[in-house]
Amino acid sequence: MKRPTPVEWLEPFRLRERWGAGDYEAAFTPPLPRRTALNRLNRLRGAGWIDRHGDSRATIYQLTEAGRATLEPDRPAQPSHSAGPLPARLSTGAEEVRKLLRQPVSGRSAVGYQRSFLDSYIPNETHYLPDPVRRRLFEIGSQTGMEAEPAGTYARNICQRLLIDLSWNSSRLEGNTYSLLETEQLLQAGHSGDSQLSLEAVMILNHKAAIEFLLESSTEAGFDRRTILNLHALLTADLLRDPSAEGALRTVPVGIGKSSYLPPAIPALIETLFDTILAKAREIRDPFEQAFFAMVHLPYLQPFIDGNKRVSRLAANLPLFRHNLAPLSFVDVSETDYTDGVLAVYELNDLRILQEVFIRAYERSAQRYTVIRGAVGDPDPFRVRYRQAIADQVAEIIRSRCDRREAVARLRRWAEASVIETDRKRFVAAAEETLAGIHEGNFARYRVRPSEFEAWREMWG
Repeated sequence: MKRPTPVEWLEPFRLRERWGAGDYEAAFTPPLPRRTALNRLNRLRGAGWIDRHGDSRATIYQLTEAGRATLEPDRPAQPSHSAGPLPARLSTGAEEVRKLLRQPVSGRSAVGYQRSFLDSYIPNETHYLPDPVRRRLFEIGSQTGMEAEPAGTYARNICQRLLIDLSWNSSRLEGNTYSLLETEQLLQAGHSGDSQLSLEAVMILNHKAAIEFLLESSTEAGFDRRTILNLHALLTADLLRDPSAEGALRTVPVGIGKSSYLPPAIPALIETLFDTILAKAREIRDPFEQAFFAMVHLPYLQPFIDGNKRVSRLAANLPLFRHNLAPLSFVDVSETDYTDGVLAVYELNDLRILQEVFIRAYERSAQRYTVIRGAVGDPDPFRVRYRQAIADQVAEIIRSRCDRREAVARLRRWAEASVIETDRKRFVAAAEETLAGIHEGNFARYRVRPSEFEAWREMWG
């Protein structure tokens, strides 16, 4: 009996253009049983009709040009609706590095972590970004006109747009297939229309929570263990097989897909290097050098079991938020350029590709938010004036496990004693609004422990 060809046994099914790992059944329309779907996908991949990108749960499968032409011959070739930007033209030197990375992994020499790469960096003496570049980035980034405002004022001022842009672009660089509009809809609703959230939806919602954490703790967050570990926990919530790995340095070896680089595996060494990276980052005075240093060294060490690049991209915004500079949301950065830049650091300790990606990304981000700034109103001066008082009262309510009625009574008593009469009602209303918006992604701002937050949330209802 003649064995059916892939085209014949796909009838009457339609293969999606792009889908994520763990979603094999839905790769076909209508869906196939998981075992059948996996079997057929393996055959398609063997025939060169689909390709695989990324690793672990971030793996993405996509139709190749050959697959698209074979399965859908009448359809004009076009990128997926969620596909990111095309690779940019790099300098001659960066393109030479890229050529080295195009060799098969088997042909590239295995290389381990080079501690000298970190040790040789002396904060404020070594510079990964040349002086003219840093001056130019500061010039375009400081057009916010808010240098004298409290830390984080500008980023909070464009919060809604930033949440969407950075959540989408950072997730997209992980291979996430959500489109910008789908991301915006998801973030506005807080959930997807499905009965269960997909891993891609969870990744995007985790980005939102992590960005909110940074925005709401701009005056406190920095390159310290508490900030970076919490940032990792927020970004990887419900995405790791072992929940205890969220916000914890890894204790097991990891490998890097499609790379000859082997990160350090000894837990004590990982912890020492992690602390050294944070200590050096804290000493760097220039915000752009500080941001780029984080983007280089956090992924290079791979201190976490997963999510290292996500942590580095959001951590790069810490100094920008603090100095009220335009944020970095990775607008128009292609997945290929970013991946090549990181791989060049891993295998060659070469910064040229990642440096060009960073500079171009910041120029595009600054341009975007300069335009948006003209359409956004000034921050609420009342909330700015009472920001610390509101935060203090909210923290006390959480620690005291107050229910809604007790919280309002406590706020009114405090306002009667500590707030001028004309501001009391508005203060209470602002604090109530803040309490209503507290969730697992932003409670860290109020310096309360997870156990205190959980106990309060049960009481709050």
